[in-house]
Amino acid sequence: MRSAAGGAPGTEGHRTVNGHRGEPGALRPPVWPGAPTPLGARFRVGPDGVAGTNFALWAGGAESVELCLFDAAGTETRLVLTELTHEIWHGFVPGVRPGQRYGFRVHGRWDPWTGARWNPAKLLLDPYARAVDGDFVLPPEVYGHVRDWPQQQVADTVRDDRDSAPHVPKGVVVQDDDDWADDRRPKTPWSDSVIYELHVRGFTRLHPDIPEPLRGTYAGLAHPAAIDHLVRLGVTAVELLPVHQFAHEDHLLRRGLKNYWGYNSIGYFAPHAGYCASGTAGQQVGEFKRMVRALHEAGIEVILDVVYNHTAEASEMGPTLSLRGIDNRGYYRLQADARRYADYTGCGNTLHVVQPHVLRLITDSLRYWVTEMGVDGFRFDLAAALARSMHDVDMLSPFLAVIAQDPVLRRVKLIAEPWDVGNGGYQVGAFPPLWTEWNDRYRDAVRDFWRRALPDMRDLGYRLSGSSDLYAWGGRRPYASINFITAHDGFTLRDLVSYERKHNEANGEGNRDGTDDNRAWNCGVEGETDDPEVNALRRRQLRNLLTTLLVSTGVPMLVAGDEMGRTQGGNNNAYCQDGEVSWLDWSLLEQPGARGLLELATRLVELRHRHPVLRRRAFFSGRAQGADGLRDLAWFTARGEEMTEQDWYAPAATLGLYLSGRDIPGRDARGAPVTDDSFLILLHASDRPADCVLPGPPWAAAYELVVDTSREDQAEPPGVVHRGGEMVTLPARSVLVLKVAE
Repeated sequence: MRSAAGGAPGTEGHRTVNGHRGEPGALRPPVWPGAPTPLGARFRVGPDGVAGTNFALWAGGAESVELCLFDAAGTETRLVLTELTHEIWHGFVPGVRPGQRYGFRVHGRWDPWTGARWNPAKLLLDPYARAVDGDFVLPPEVYGHVRDWPQQQVADTVRDDRDSAPHVPKGVVVQDDDDWADDRRPKTPWSDSVIYELHVRGFTRLHPDIPEPLRGTYAGLAHPAAIDHLVRLGVTAVELLPVHQFAHEDHLLRRGLKNYWGYNSIGYFAPHAGYCASGTAGQQVGEFKRMVRALHEAGIEVILDVVYNHTAEASEMGPTLSLRGIDNRGYYRLQADARRYADYTGCGNTLHVVQPHVLRLITDSLRYWVTEMGVDGFRFDLAAALARSMHDVDMLSPFLAVIAQDPVLRRVKLIAEPWDVGNGGYQVGAFPPLWTEWNDRYRDAVRDFWRRALPDMRDLGYRLSGSSDLYAWGGRRPYASINFITAHDGFTLRDLVSYERKHNEANGEGNRDGTDDNRAWNCGVEGETDDPEVNALRRRQLRNLLTTLLVSTGVPMLVAGDEMGRTQGGNNNAYCQDGEVSWLDWSLLEQPGARGLLELATRLVELRHRHPVLRRRAFFSGRAQGADGLRDLAWFTARGEEMTEQDWYAPAATLGLYLSGRDIPGRDARGAPVTDDSFLILLHASDRPADCVLPGPPWAAAYELVVDTSREDQAEPPGVVHRGGEMVTLPARSVLVLKVAE
């Protein structure tokens, strides 16, 4: 063991009690035994009716644990937790009330060669802290090792004994004062869901009708002006980019940037304090709850994007903020060379979810957000990393097994990002029942069709009809597929039709970051242009993409701002852009093109809500359901003829799909059969108009045109009626949605 950079830690600005060095005459705060559960800091009434806080920390290999309390001036009082039950250090401190700031110092061996990285000079955030006060700024003092050691190849093995307490945020004791008895969860069925992915700060930061102090906060998202837009659009759930307390990476801070997206969690129970308008001494908890209530009152569910696959402590060269200093070997997956971390996430570390206490941390956090914070579901970032047993992805892994049997978690919405960066990490279609998945194969097929890059029509057919090739097993349903064309990661919808190459120079990484596989088409000009023909074509492509998404079988996911043509200037990795590049520009609604796009999106969402044939709960059979030979799903060429096997194996610019509302499986809540109108949807990706024959009887005697994406004005449906068997002209690059007229 080697140590450097100072002498005994923390010799100023604190007092140590319970057998340790203390200030002359300092009072000894009592520490009663308390209880090992629940973990974290819980204010309650203790023995003899005395109010105080119970502290409990799992630190399996530690030799001792100090609880550190901080007053308003920052003076630290250290209390030794002497009770140890099943590897949990605990104690009850009378008189400690909500608002108290605290942290832990954990003692043990410093032997990085075996994975032991205990360093009591570093104040550690409680993994169960439900509120965090302060910012992570990452000066050298917060690293457990000497960051600037001359021999960098062994720097992580040299212990840094400088006190980190003045430089790190503190946990905050929170009052338990809410039972959610007056809350009414929307409980929207999966098949009826329309998800809207948004960033709490970016969605509200520039909204002109939200008061300035509330912009960029939970209170801002709860404001009627924000909720009115969501209600008008008709979405049923917001999927919030990470709101767990997160830290900014050192390489970003050195470039004057921040982690805007928040995929760098360090507190799995704490709402990120930077999104709170009312204060950071526990007020963020109440403000978040009020936001959830306001969204629920509007009929909108709240889904959290959660990052349990890694933490902000990064690799062995990263800071010591929490888990690394509590029990590095217990919390993280290590390589055979225990100095190094197994990294299936691309972020430097991977949580060791096979360990019972790590699994408990994650599931306790999930249940907390459901039962005490009111949320309705979760989207799991890099979920394949959580499903790894010792090395390989295992769909019988402890994590998936625990979720499946948990009486709270099995009832909420569960969305997997079904991949990680490790070997065998791509698992689209492999997650078990209860789970839905981000379907990137849907994204790729739809993008390729509209840029004329599909080699044949097979993949597109599966994607438009619910991806039965991926999900029709084990009782899974079409809504297992979360259909999306864009997400926070990648181009916005407008940039998808305006750029072919990424333009990430502002990120300061030499444009090396972000994917090169954009599957984008810029309509002939790279970037913004004054050419009216190019801009008209781009607006049409936006309408085509939105319409395709919202008439496809499965659960559609929109990204905030795509419904009004938001741009990031071609940046396809804006994770560090906390500014106008990422913030939603509400002034777009002053432009006729953006208003028209929003009107179309609103009409399509409303059409989807009104017609169960567009949100089926069971896969199509493709078989004749009656003597007339009419099937629940049929595919047509531009000739008005049903697709043959040969047609599926050939490229094409035109595809028609017929959705029968007569043959919808299942019954309504009263047991009656579910019936609906039938629809013919024609997608035409060619740059030239084409003649198309509409299928005649038994498919339809007539059709009413409901949506025509070639039209700039989308305020009202076209209302044109065509006869079955009639030849119509498909405008260049367009979608026609026709309802069968009886």
